[in-house]
Amino acid sequence: MAGKSLPVDPARLKAQFPELTDADLEAYVSVTRRVLADPAAKGRIMREVMTLAHAAREKQGAGQPLADSESLALRYLAAVEKMQRSTLPRNG
Repeated sequence: MAGKSLPVDPARLKAQFPELTDADLEAYVSVTRRVLADPAAKGRIMREVMTLAHAAREKQGAGQPLADSESLALRYLAAVEKMQRSTLPRNG
């Protein structure tokens, strides 16, 4: 993995969030590296990824095929949701 180091090592994420799949981690690495490559555009990039992910989820739900960029965004969203679910307090 060349280039800037990631804020959190994927192996550490996998240990902390065992429900993450290899595809989730690959999406995390890809999107995070894209953001790190252009820190000034971080907000724009994240908005684009998340907008694309939500549109891809709807498209997938309608049974339509996804482009590679849509699949990546959707996998990234899935990873983020898994990590957020794991950190939310549980009732009961």
